[in-house]
Amino acid sequence: MDLFSLKDKTALITGSSQGIGYALAEGLASAGATIVLNGRDEKKLDDAAAELSKSGAKIKISAFDVTDHNAVKQAVDQLEADGTPIDILVNNAGMQHRGPLEEFDPAAFEKLLQTNIASVFHVSQAVGNHMIKRGTGKIVNIASVQTALARPGIAPYTATKGAVGNLTKGMATDWAKHGLQCNAIAPGYFDTPLNAALVADEKFSDWLKIRTPAGRWGNVEELVGACIFLTSAASSFVNGHTLYVDGGITASL
Repeated sequence: MDLFSLKDKTALITGSSQGIGYALAEGLASAGATIVLNGRDEKKLDDAAAELSKSGAKIKISAFDVTDHNAVKQAVDQLEADGTPIDILVNNAGMQHRGPLEEFDPAAFEKLLQTNIASVFHVSQAVGNHMIKRGTGKIVNIASVQTALARPGIAPYTATKGAVGNLTKGMATDWAKHGLQCNAIAPGYFDTPLNAALVADEKFSDWLKIRTPAGRWGNVEELVGACIFLTSAASSFVNGHTLYVDGGITASL
């Protein structure tokens, strides 16, 4: 359907050499988008690009640190100057650090803030300024089930993902008048490298299957449909929304 087509669109996806970012890159490419992969490790980006290209996907690479404001602006401005206008931005880069709040390392807390929330500001501002000039653009921030819920041992992570949800609302409030749609996807518990420790924890996995109405971990491919919706013409009047893709965990007690 044309409403969901991303033909002739270019999507920058941060943190896209593996996990959710890679799955979204593959999914948006299948809908017709040219993908700009981002990360700090150029070797991993090259490997991801080579794999995605096997199916005919149009892939470019832009290696930069999303926590470095100046580096982000320089990279985005260079893409635009080189004839790669960014129609779609997916802020996916993120990290996790677990530990009791009373013992949590302040340096780890600061790193979480920079990686999970400051990066969304840095990249969105750099890309958003170009989108505003064109009067159109789609921004999708990857939030989390922890945008709405908390769990022991990850209070700082929960704080960053709550902030992503509220920043999404603020972005929509400021930029909808310029023709931008800014929304978020909040994944539940997915089998990704970020969750490898939890996936390997049999006790936690058993608890999760009981706690989640769907009774299982999510597969990263199950996030693709939501992302295509929020980055296509189908969501032209959807703004400031956080779409939970979580097997029903936020809907149940």
